[in-house]
Formats: sequence, structure tokens, C-alpha cells
Amino acid sequence: MSNPVLAEVVRSGFTESVHRGACVILRPDGSAHRTAGDVKVPISPRSSTKPLQALGMLRAGLEAGAADLAFACASHNGEPGHVRRALDLLERHGLDESALRCPPALPLHEPSRAGVTPRRAAMNCSGKHAAMLATCVRRGWPTESYTDPGHPLQRLIADTVAELTGEPVAHTGVDGCGAPLFAYSLAGLAHAFGTLVQATGGPERRIADAMRAHPWLVAGTGRADTLLMLAVDGLLAKVGAEGVQAIALPDGTAIAFKIDDGAARARDPLAVAALRALGALPENPAARSVLEGLGRGAGLVLGAGREVGEIRVPADLFAS
Repeated sequence: MSNPVLAEVVRSGFTESVHRGACVILRPDGSAHRTAGDVKVPISPRSSTKPLQALGMLRAGLEAGAADLAFACASHNGEPGHVRRALDLLERHGLDESALRCPPALPLHEPSRAGVTPRRAAMNCSGKHAAMLATCVRRGWPTESYTDPGHPLQRLIADTVAELTGEPVAHTGVDGCGAPLFAYSLAGLAHAFGTLVQATGGPERRIADAMRAHPWLVAGTGRADTLLMLAVDGLLAKVGAEGVQAIALPDGTAIAFKIDDGAARARDPLAVAALRALGALPENPAARSVLEGLGRGAGLVLGAGREVGEIRVPADLFAS
């Protein structure tokens, strides 16, 4: 059976495209509040796994303050402040940019592209890679092979992912940045995020607190994760490529979804619709307006430069 429609592209009152996928909302106790589609089949959560990878680094001995820890979880814009932090983290551990195994890239942030050439530190995963290298230096592990799935750091990270999701890693591949990519279910992803925000201390709580304290480092100017965490007190958010999003509210309610066709345009409207259904949109008018704009912005349907439609989440998707 195919997954249900999570978002419809409506132009001039006519539905011209649909995005199918799966979504799960877990209560703080881990029980299912709402599911749509197959939430137990393994997927590739992509960068939504970064907080779990950073937790593995902490357990391996990474010494990092909150800002560096948030940056280790980042899919950042490559703005100048992001690039400087990557280079500084490497320098403090006796390394330079050449040690990174992520590919060179231009910043995702268009204004930051002026006059620059692709470089590894600007790649959106450079924070994760720099933190992995810092962990290796701390432990005396090889730095040249840190992205090898058999490296001791990657084995420990895989064990951490399995523990936090409550299920074995179903498949290990190669992510776009070159680091190991672990497959597990949406239910496991939501469980992991709920665990992070409900931790009363320890490295799990450090991860959640660091990301929430430094949302710009996690993503950057105008990005969904940054806007979500700025607008909703205590919310934890991390996108993944190919239409993945994980969110946890401060009480431990957790949301995870995957758009089957990988369309990023459906992700923000779906995230905002889920928060609205949970009554989690902020009361502050300015913050609420930001999220309402986020829910519409990536989903605008234009004709001759004006808005003629929307990406709409079906009204019954989150109905109790």
C-alpha cells in the first residue's frame, strides 16, 4: 500500500500535484498519538540523525561547549560565522581545513556566495565533520579514516543511534557529506528526539540544550530549524535531506515525517501544520507570524509572479 498524501499542491483551486509520505507523533511516554503511513519501515533520516551522532561524539570523549556542540549538529548555511567556527574548531585541535572529508561547497546562503569559491568549511555538514575530527584527536584515534564505518568513532555512533532509536541500524550507507548514513524508522527517530528533550541531565540533555540555545548555528539566517527553535520556547528541530523533519516539544511530544519523493517544498507547511494541530504555535503574535510565514513561504504557488495557490496539508491528516 502506498503512503497517504501529506501535502497537496493547489493552483487556482485545482490540485495539480501531491506529495505522499509518512508521519508519526509520539506522546511523551512514547505511545503513538497519531500515525499516517508506514512509520516503522527503515528510511534514511539523513541530517536529522546529527544530534544522535553528536551524542555519540560526547560519549566518545568530545570536549565541547554549547556553541560547538550545536554546530556539531548543524546543517548550516555556510555564512561567514559558520565557516569561522569550523576553522576555529579544527585549529583548536591542531588541524586545518584539509583534514575535513566533506566535499567543497558554496554556501547555501545566497548573500554569502559573493566572491567566494567552494571550500570544505562552507559545506553544510562541516560542523559535524570538524567535531568528529576533534573527537578523534581527543581519543588518539586516526583522523584520516574518520568517515570509515569501521572506524571506532563510527562504530560507537552506530551503537548510540541504535540505543536512542530503540531499534537496530537497518542499513549503513554513505551520506552526501561522505560520513556514514544510518537507516532506521520514523518511529525510532521520533523516539530519539523525545528522549533528548526529556533527559534531566547528562550528554542527552546537553545536546538538546545546546541546539536550543544556539539555533542560528544549527542552520542559519532564514532557515526552518532556526526559525522554529526561535519561535517556540523549548522546541528542538532538525531537518534532513529528502523531505525529512524531526521535532520535539519541551514536554517530550515528538514529531517525525518523511516525504516519499524527497520534496523539500512540502516540509515546512507540514511541520507548521503538525504544530498547529498540537496547539504548539506560539501565542506571541510576532513569533506566530514567523511560523505562519514559514508554513506558506516554501509552499507558495505563483502565477505571473503573484500568489495563485498553496501547498496544503489535508485537513484530516492530524485529526484525532
